[in-house]
Amino acid sequence: MSQLSSRHLLGIKDISPEDIQLIFETADNFKDVLNRPIKKVPSLRDITIANIFFENSTRTKLSFELAEKRLSADVVNFSSSNSSVKKGETLIDTVNNILSMKVDMVVMRHSSPGAPHFLSRNIKANIVNAGDGTHEHPTQALLDAFSIREKLGDVAGKKVAIIGDILHSRVALSNIFCLQKLGAEVMVCGPVTLLPKYIDTLGVKVEHDVQKALEWCDVANILRIQLERQQIKYFPSLREYSLYYGVNRKMLDRLNKEIVIMHPGPINRGVELNSDVADSEHSIILHQVENGVAVRMAVLYLLAGVK
Repeated sequence: MSQLSSRHLLGIKDISPEDIQLIFETADNFKDVLNRPIKKVPSLRDITIANIFFENSTRTKLSFELAEKRLSADVVNFSSSNSSVKKGETLIDTVNNILSMKVDMVVMRHSSPGAPHFLSRNIKANIVNAGDGTHEHPTQALLDAFSIREKLGDVAGKKVAIIGDILHSRVALSNIFCLQKLGAEVMVCGPVTLLPKYIDTLGVKVEHDVQKALEWCDVANILRIQLERQQIKYFPSLREYSLYYGVNRKMLDRLNKEIVIMHPGPINRGVELNSDVADSEHSIILHQVENGVAVRMAVLYLLAGVK
């Protein structure tokens, strides 16, 4: 199989393990390209890609834009903060106006879960979901799993603990789907108030003691506390959260094994993760950022071949 089974990347839930493996193999090739003196290939020279971000983003937007430029695509950037959306224009009108400029592919982030799915049913361009509300963030899950594969040789059979604010995280849901499709065991760990009610239906282990989760896992993916999505208080204070759910060097030193530390960023240093862990030899956080460009290049390249 040399192309994806879908025209869009809307979520990990919608793609097959074969699709994921194809993305990884393609990303391997692009990683070689990124390590060359000339980091550009003409693969998408005739393709125009619009990055449409209705929510703030730094790393994801930069990563996609760099991936697009490395593939020689023409890139259009759209931010809702200074657009006609503020004047009441609908999502579909905004996107149709952009598409009328002959755009082939849309990379979209939106605060409403399901917005990319809605769009995929109403427009002709390929769509990549760069995060929809608290639903999914498929390319982050792909780059996380790709980074585990690179570090440990394979994802199958590995034990991965996702620690932190599971309730408000689109990264957590996509990671659970991706890791399970690749044969990993998944545990979620966090305060009861930050675990979704449906978590038992996802086939994951649930733990509330961070030290126990670290003892169980091969990889700990530590999530940010998403204060911007929290309308009510889910825990007394950041200091108390850090005391009970923050990961520090002493906790790692108590383990009788080496584990891999990951974080999708941005890190709240001193809250969910201390600097002595984030910057330690256990951490592959900067490798995740590097791999993000290669994985997003692979996704865009493969989708451009599916018409």
